[in-house]
Amino acid sequence: MKYFFLLLFISTFNFAQNYQKHVNPLIGTGGHGHTFPGATVPFGMVQLSPDTRIDGSWDGCSGYHYSDNVIYGFSHTHLNGTGVTDFGDIMLMPTMGKPSLDKNDYSSKFSHTNEKASAGFYAVKLEDDNIDVRLTTSTRVGFHEYTFNNSGQANIILDLNHRDKLLEGRVRIIDDKTVEVLRRSEAWARNQYVYARIEFSVPFKVGKIKGENTKLQGLYKGTEIAISFSKQVKKGEKILVKVSLSPTSYEGAKLNMSEIKHWDFEKVKKDAEALWNKELSKIEVTSSDKNKLAIFYTALYHTMMQPNIAQDLDGKYRGRDNQIHTAKGFDYYSVFSLWDTFRSAHPLYTLIDKKRTSDFINTFLMQYEQGGRLPVWELASNETDCMIGYHSVSVMADAMAKGIKGFDYEKAFEASKHSAMLDHLGLEAYKKNGFISIDDEHESVSKTVEYAYDDWCIAQMASILNKKDDYEYFMKRSQNWKNLFDWETGFIRPKKNGGWEKPFDPREVNNNFTEGNAWHYTFFVPQDIPGMIEAYGGNEKFEAKLDEMFNADSKTTGREQVDVTGLMGQYAHGNEPSHHMAYLYNYVGKPEKTTEKVHYILNNFYKNTPDGLIGNEDCGQMSAWYVLSSMGIYSVTPGNAEWTKTTPYFEKVKINFENNEPLTITKKGMKGYLKEVWAKAEVQDFFDVTIVPVINAESKSFKDKLSIHIDFHNLTARNYRGQGVMYRVIDKESENPAFQFFGEDIQITKTSTIEAFTIESLEAQGPTSNTISATFFKKPNDYTIQIKSKYNRQYHAGGPEGLIDGIHGAKNWQKGEWQGYQSQDFEAVVDLQKAQKIKTISSTYLQDSRSWILLPQKVEYYVSNDNIHFQLMKTVESTLDWKYNDTAIVDYKIDLESITARYIKVKAYNFGKLPEGHQGFGGDAFIFIDEIMIR
Repeated sequence: MKYFFLLLFISTFNFAQNYQKHVNPLIGTGGHGHTFPGATVPFGMVQLSPDTRIDGSWDGCSGYHYSDNVIYGFSHTHLNGTGVTDFGDIMLMPTMGKPSLDKNDYSSKFSHTNEKASAGFYAVKLEDDNIDVRLTTSTRVGFHEYTFNNSGQANIILDLNHRDKLLEGRVRIIDDKTVEVLRRSEAWARNQYVYARIEFSVPFKVGKIKGENTKLQGLYKGTEIAISFSKQVKKGEKILVKVSLSPTSYEGAKLNMSEIKHWDFEKVKKDAEALWNKELSKIEVTSSDKNKLAIFYTALYHTMMQPNIAQDLDGKYRGRDNQIHTAKGFDYYSVFSLWDTFRSAHPLYTLIDKKRTSDFINTFLMQYEQGGRLPVWELASNETDCMIGYHSVSVMADAMAKGIKGFDYEKAFEASKHSAMLDHLGLEAYKKNGFISIDDEHESVSKTVEYAYDDWCIAQMASILNKKDDYEYFMKRSQNWKNLFDWETGFIRPKKNGGWEKPFDPREVNNNFTEGNAWHYTFFVPQDIPGMIEAYGGNEKFEAKLDEMFNADSKTTGREQVDVTGLMGQYAHGNEPSHHMAYLYNYVGKPEKTTEKVHYILNNFYKNTPDGLIGNEDCGQMSAWYVLSSMGIYSVTPGNAEWTKTTPYFEKVKINFENNEPLTITKKGMKGYLKEVWAKAEVQDFFDVTIVPVINAESKSFKDKLSIHIDFHNLTARNYRGQGVMYRVIDKESENPAFQFFGEDIQITKTSTIEAFTIESLEAQGPTSNTISATFFKKPNDYTIQIKSKYNRQYHAGGPEGLIDGIHGAKNWQKGEWQGYQSQDFEAVVDLQKAQKIKTISSTYLQDSRSWILLPQKVEYYVSNDNIHFQLMKTVESTLDWKYNDTAIVDYKIDLESITARYIKVKAYNFGKLPEGHQGFGGDAFIFIDEIMIR
């Protein structure tokens, strides 16, 4: 009933313009945009779209790519612009003639000349069987119209094995017009439930069946299920199909079908357009340029394609605990790409969609209660743990700062503090040391700076709730970015074993950063922009650093990262960490440079074409940047109610707020309801921190002795004080030694741990930094090694000596403890320095098939006394299948009987090309080796 009155209201609403006509859903379907062109309504459960990609390829994440010319079917769930593949549930495909359940038979060629996409509507001609397909939707129901232009036998194929892995499938034939379906699948979301009810406008007969027939008549189940439904049709005959979805049950799907109680396709299409007009009318832009209107309204459209409603009409939803719950007083949503969307999309929602903002937050809080923690990247009631940070807190802090009601502020703070106090994903080291090191966790730099921002958000929540102790604690943690800021190079950079990782190239994309490099993360200090400016020595030097970034060579080094696109120097607009950077000129009194950079991006990186997005859409973030920036406003620091300004892109922009108050923005200024965009940042309390020292040594391991030097930052500017370092050396023979003042370099001759902290005065009175530690290992022997293969620069493990230093790599290979070799075999010779009796030889390898790292096919061990003539001792074959999905460490060991030799050769044979069925099919596998041991 509620849905009926909503449609009645929408259908009678007098819109000033038909905004949905400007939407071009094909924008982003080419290039690396990863969008889909099919039919959906704002924040709807159903995204009904054609699938042209079923191979799991990166550019096929949404199921469709504009470069394709074959459609496999039309499924009801799709992801908008993500970088990982999932969805494509409940796929139907119309065909003619003898039915086949083989995807290569039921698929069809198509042409873009016979394709049409608009807001809430999609149409295409299937050329193989001359079938016209039209699609539209309501919130929970997909509506198909098939026109068979030839007479004969028509078929509709239902294939539950379409795209991701089917864990459990059930199809029950209710009658000749009605089918019930359960599809439980695994992909990015490891355990996704989709219930569906399919209703045909005409009777069908079941044709071919793939699946286990049960004792219950008409019920088929299994992990391989496909069924054809057939009938004879006349030329030009139309068949209509409705498909309702539910995350909870067959009953939920039946209830949700009541959204569309008729068979009038045109009415459903008009209702969908009306829903879009209602949402798109929240922002009215004026321009004589039709392309700019198409880009703007498609961008606004893309921000409204997710998060997706994830509850039935009666409020029932599947929680993070996999149990069924009922939402009370709010609507439950799914698909939260928070690492992306906290930056622009959620701040945009605080402007034009306060009710949904509170619904999103209530969803977060239910996931915290039912799943044990706030969402990071939630998908279909599954936590994928994709990306980094705990950016739910940013969304909640921003809503609280802007006075948005409808959720429990105390519960939000409780949940945020809980996320920040966990010990996983590098947080244990972050809390202890004030930063994350390479030794602690991969992507250590990115995690440190993003945790620091999130901690600032929690501090703002604590301030609103008058929690003084929590405020001070999290404000101090928000300064942790300074512990990775290298005042000599002017970059935030990685640390390893207490010191700076070397060599260092700020352009290098590697595992110390999340989809980026030091340029992309050095400026991520939105919570302390004055402190960041001060770290560079003031406005002029900070401006010069920004100029250096925008004017640098656009070439990156290190790993090839497909996400790093849209480069202006080292600024990368195609990925999220750069999105606020153009606005930083505003903070040094150079707004003209902000306007110049922002307008360049608007003009060059967004087009009214299929490849019109410079990078992944990422669930509306790329488009939200466009929407806000084209209006001349941006939220550099979500959690702070202040919007930074720039020259608007359009002649006139009118924002229609939910309280019926408008705001008009022109290049001359703003008129109307200014409260939403006129807040000024409150002056923050002065928070000083003492920065941790830097422990420098030539290497982590040594043969005889090692010299260690400890640096500290002694600049006198605010936040960069430190008058000395206290340290102590701990080894097996020491018993809780006292800390002493560091003066001269430390000399060690045995495996030792150095602990150190910075002090504010020589008398050690007043604040001190966190205590950090570094461990240095005396090598167990004097062996040397000659590696005849060439390791990948990204995976060097400290160089050749890293393979014989006695330090073993962990399962988290991204911390840099393993040596990696791609497209080649591994071969090395170890010199024992003299002929010795050898009992065992072993070498250790890692497999992480999802990351293209596979165990060698075999390892051969040879011995020699002259380093010229080698004798093969034994060969060890691999016993682990490449399909093994977990990370594994395997020791290839041989036992020998009284062999005397000086030289040991190890040769490991690369797996080779990745096999069919692997997501990287055709690519080259890596060998990852860590330690060679000879006894």
